[in-house]
Amino acid sequence: MPVYKEENGTWRARFYYIDHTGKRRETQKRGFKKKSEAQEYEREFLRKAQYNIDMTFESLVVLYFEDLSTRLKENTLETKKYLMELKIAPFFNKLKLSEITPNTIRAWQRKILQYTNEKTGKKYSQTYIKTMNNQLVAIFNYAVRFYNLKENPCHKAGSIGKKNADEMNIWSIEEFKKFISSEKLINPIAKTGFQTLFWTGLRIGELLALTREDIDLEKKTLRVNKSYQRLKGRDIITTPKTPRSNRIIEISDNLANVLENYFEKLYDLKKKDRIFPCTKYLFEHEIKRIAKAENMESIRLHDLRHSHASLLIHLGVNPVLISKRLGHEKVETTLNTYSHIYPNANISMMNLLNDISAKK
Repeated sequence: MPVYKEENGTWRARFYYIDHTGKRRETQKRGFKKKSEAQEYEREFLRKAQYNIDMTFESLVVLYFEDLSTRLKENTLETKKYLMELKIAPFFNKLKLSEITPNTIRAWQRKILQYTNEKTGKKYSQTYIKTMNNQLVAIFNYAVRFYNLKENPCHKAGSIGKKNADEMNIWSIEEFKKFISSEKLINPIAKTGFQTLFWTGLRIGELLALTREDIDLEKKTLRVNKSYQRLKGRDIITTPKTPRSNRIIEISDNLANVLENYFEKLYDLKKKDRIFPCTKYLFEHEIKRIAKAENMESIRLHDLRHSHASLLIHLGVNPVLISKRLGHEKVETTLNTYSHIYPNANISMMNLLNDISAKK
């Protein structure tokens, strides 16, 4: 149907389309400044409705997130949207799907690989680059599956980035004790939270979701069955990252004492109250501030989890037990993530074989 000019001088697009059930429907949109803009809106809408690969990448993004909105946790969806809107879509938005080739993908990859932050002088990490590239692969896989795109151009372009970082920034026990005993670290929430993170390997969202009823001081156990996120000014409690993340882990005598002393200082603490009533910003700010004050190398909050895993590995704990404690879905995840920090694994293996073979 034609577009219409409104009394206020703007243009309105009003037309029919066939929906996914085969039913004929009418739709309209007002407020276009130009007639050509209203006409282009109608053409693009019909391309989307007809699964036409001449629709723009921008239209595909809208369809993609409409589909995912009922399938993903809110925090996961927001993370994907952030990557798409800031790191991917600006490059591809106005291109038609049919115009995007492996060379187009490689041009975007070059831009990502060459990027340098003007303030810090740092490039994207290899793991972050991998995450961005995976998101681009995912949306084209969606187009292949549901919108008749012949093939995913990312496959021919090749991958970039690395799944796991070459090195992890971790603190030894000595470094952590120096940090936690700092006279500058006076906030009891932060101090207790850091000790819990280091001695349990919890994710920060798991820590922030803990309630009083999750801690059993008699049995010295800690239950993980939820995760906390702060999204758009709202407190969001979700299920943990994976099904295996639901777990009960043992805590040391020392950590149990730390938690007991902390609880005694909390006024009228109820069993369903969060024991760390804050956001991760507090911990991110404090770890940088205290590390700087103590002339230490600062690490990320997630590196406290890596530090815990590294400690267990060096103590010779079985990888299966480490995997269960960390809430990994598979033991392979633990092995793949931490294989490079197993101490002198090859030397130990050969020493054992030499000792056995030498015996008569």
